[in-house]
Amino acid sequence: MARRPETTKSKTSATSPTAERREGYLTINPRGFGFVASGEATGDDIYVAREGLLGAMHGDKVVVEVKGRSPRGAEGDIVAVLERAIVRVAGVLRRRGASAWLEPDDTRVRGPIVLGGDLDVRGPEGNSGQDGDAAVIALTRYPELPDENAEGKLVAVLGKPGEINVEIAKVLVSRQIAEVHSPEAFAEADAFGAEVPLAMLEGREDLTHLPLPTIDPEDARDHDDAVWVERAADEGYRAYVAIADVSAYVTPGTHLDAEAKARGCSVYLPDRAIPMLPRPLSSNLCSLLPDVVRLCLCADVLLDARGVVRQSRLVRGFMKSQAKLTYGGVARALGFTDAPDREPKAEELVEGLRVADELSRRLRTRRMKRGALDFDLPEAKVVLDPAKGTPVDVQRRDKDPGTVKAYQLIEELMLLGNEVVARELVRRDIPTIFRIHAPPDEKKLARFAAMAEQLGIPFDVESTKDPRAMADLLKSFADHPSAHVLNMLLLRSMKQATYVTGNIGHFGLASKAYLHFTSPIRRYPDIVVHRSVHAVVESEPIGRSSDAKDELADAALAASVAERKAMEVEREVLDLYRAVLMKDRIGQRFEGTVTAMVGSGIYVALDAPFVDVLVRYEDCGGERFELDDDGLRAVAKRSGECIQLGDRMTLDVIDVAILRRAVYGRRVVGEGDQASKRRDARKGRVVQVRAVGKTKKEKGKRQLETSHGHGGGRTKKSSAGGRKRSGKRR
Repeated sequence: MARRPETTKSKTSATSPTAERREGYLTINPRGFGFVASGEATGDDIYVAREGLLGAMHGDKVVVEVKGRSPRGAEGDIVAVLERAIVRVAGVLRRRGASAWLEPDDTRVRGPIVLGGDLDVRGPEGNSGQDGDAAVIALTRYPELPDENAEGKLVAVLGKPGEINVEIAKVLVSRQIAEVHSPEAFAEADAFGAEVPLAMLEGREDLTHLPLPTIDPEDARDHDDAVWVERAADEGYRAYVAIADVSAYVTPGTHLDAEAKARGCSVYLPDRAIPMLPRPLSSNLCSLLPDVVRLCLCADVLLDARGVVRQSRLVRGFMKSQAKLTYGGVARALGFTDAPDREPKAEELVEGLRVADELSRRLRTRRMKRGALDFDLPEAKVVLDPAKGTPVDVQRRDKDPGTVKAYQLIEELMLLGNEVVARELVRRDIPTIFRIHAPPDEKKLARFAAMAEQLGIPFDVESTKDPRAMADLLKSFADHPSAHVLNMLLLRSMKQATYVTGNIGHFGLASKAYLHFTSPIRRYPDIVVHRSVHAVVESEPIGRSSDAKDELADAALAASVAERKAMEVEREVLDLYRAVLMKDRIGQRFEGTVTAMVGSGIYVALDAPFVDVLVRYEDCGGERFELDDDGLRAVAKRSGECIQLGDRMTLDVIDVAILRRAVYGRRVVGEGDQASKRRDARKGRVVQVRAVGKTKKEKGKRQLETSHGHGGGRTKKSSAGGRKRSGKRR
C-alpha cells in the first residue's frame, strides 16, 4: 500500500472539534458513494456521500467524521486521507487529438484519469498507444476534492482489451509483478552452476541413506519438501522432514535476497507459475529432484506411539531423494483408491509410506482433538485447451477420498515440521518470523450466528473464543445441506493469518507456536526461518539490536502484503478465465447455490462449470428485491418473497463483462427454486411476474406464479495453510 499521508480537511462540510472521528478503509460503490469500515467492534460502517469523499479513492485509509445517523446507519464526511491504496490503474486508453486519458476497468476507481503532457502519453518504450488499447498507468497526482480527477502517466500499452494474454498482462503490470527476474539476480543464481559443489557439503550431515521421496500433486511446479518415517522403539516413530536449504544460496546483501524479499512469494496462475526465485534455483538447485545431491535443513523428530513428540533436533545436511511421487500414486500404492495409475517408485517404498500414513493419522487425530479447524471448501481447477491456452472448463478440484488421504499424509508431516521448528526457536528465544492467526472477529461472527439461528444450529459467540468449541461447531453442520455456505460464511468471519516477529500462536491450527519452514522456494519468510535455524545449529550469534529487529519486522510486514497481493492476483486471473469460458454460454441455463449477497445482487456458484454468477436484484424475477439488514437474504418488499444464502437457484446467463471479470445471470422462477417453494407454501394472492430467464425462443412468454411473505427462516480446505498444494495457505 502506498503511503502518501494527506491532512487536507473536507471543504464540503464544516467540521466540529467535538465530532466523533474514526480511521478506516474506504470502499467505493460504482454509483459514487462509499462506506468506511472502521474495524471497531462496536462501530458500524459509515456511509459517505459522493460530495463527502474529499479526494479519497477506493481502498484508501482515511479519517471520517461522523455527522449523524439515518435509516441507512451512520453517515459522515472524510476529512483526511492517511494512506493511498492505489498506485497503478488498469483500463482502456482514450485519445482525442492532443488529449489522452484512461477509463479504469474497476468502476470503483474514480475516473477518467488524465494523462498530462507529451511524455505522460507514451509508454516506457515510446509507445503512445491507440484509442481503445488496454493500458496501465501510474498515478502521479491524487485528487484533493470530490469533483477532481486523478492524473497519471503511461506504464504500459498492452493491446486489444478482452484477450486473455492482454488481460493477464494488465493484471500483472498493474500489481507490479514482473515475470522476468532482474539480470543481476539471475546472474547470481546462474553462477552457482547446475550441481552442488563438494565445498558446500563440508560440515553438513549426510542424509543420503534416507529415501526422502517428494510427494506432490501431478501438476506441482516446485519440489522443496521431502519426508520419511521409520519405526522407533516402543512402537514409536522417527520422522524426517527435509526441506531444500534455499538460504544457502539466497544470502543477505545479494540481489537474489533483495528481489526475493520484494516479491515475497511465488504467484500461481492456471497456465504458469511466476516463481519468487530465478529458474536456476527454483527449478534446479533448490528443487529436491530424484537421484541428485541437494542441500537441506531437516527436522529429525522422535514421537511415541500416540504421536506425541518426545525429542527433536534440527539438522543442517545434504540428501538425495529416491523418488518424485504424486498424491495419486501414493494413494494407489496404499490401497486408498483404484483410480490413479500405479507408480513403480511408490510401490517400492510402500512399507515406509504405510508407516508415514500411520503417524500422520495419529497426528491428525491429536490436532483435531486440540481444536484445529478443518474448513471443507471447494477449490477451482481451470482446464485449458493445450493448443490455444483458452479455458474449456472450470472444475472443482478432485476430491477423490483416497487422494485426499495422501494429501493429508503430507500435510500433517509439514505441520509437524513447522511446529517443531517454531517450538525450538521459541525455547531458545531466537528472533524469527512467525505465522500467527488471531481469534475470530466477534462482529463478523454475529452475522454467522444469525444464519445459524435460522437453520436451527446452536451457536454461542462466546464459545468461539476456544478453538475446540469452534471445531465442534464445524463438525455439527458437516452434513447440513447448506454446509458449503456455512463453511464459507464462518471462514469469512475469521481473521487473516499473517506474518509477525512476535509469537501469539495460531488459532486455526490450535497451535501455541507456528511458523513457515517448509516452502522456502515460494515464500520469503521460510528463508528467514532457515537463517534462524542455521544460527541455532551452528551456534552463531543472533542479531538482537533494534536495527536487526526493525529489519525483521519490515520483512514480516512485506511478506504479509506480498501474500495478499498474490492471492488477489490469482483470484482475479481465475475470474478472468471464468468470464472467458462463459462468454460463449450466454443464453444457457444452469443451476447453482446462493453463496453471497452484496449491495448490487446475489452471487450464485454454479454446479458445473464451477463459476460464480452475479444475479442483480432487478434480475431476480417478478419484482425488485432488496438486501435485508442482516445481509443474509434478499426480500421482495411487495410480496415478501425472500432469497437466502444456501438457496438453490436456476438461472440463465445473460451477459459477460471480460474487463470486470464478471458473469451476469437472470433467475428462473420455477419448481426447482427454493424461494419460489417458500412463497408457494404460504396461502396468498396470485400475482403475475415478468418473464425471467428468457432464452431467444422463450422471449415474450409470461407465467403465473403464487406469492407470499417471508415464509419462515431458512436462508479450500483452508483457514490456516502450510503448503501451496491446491490453494491452501495456513
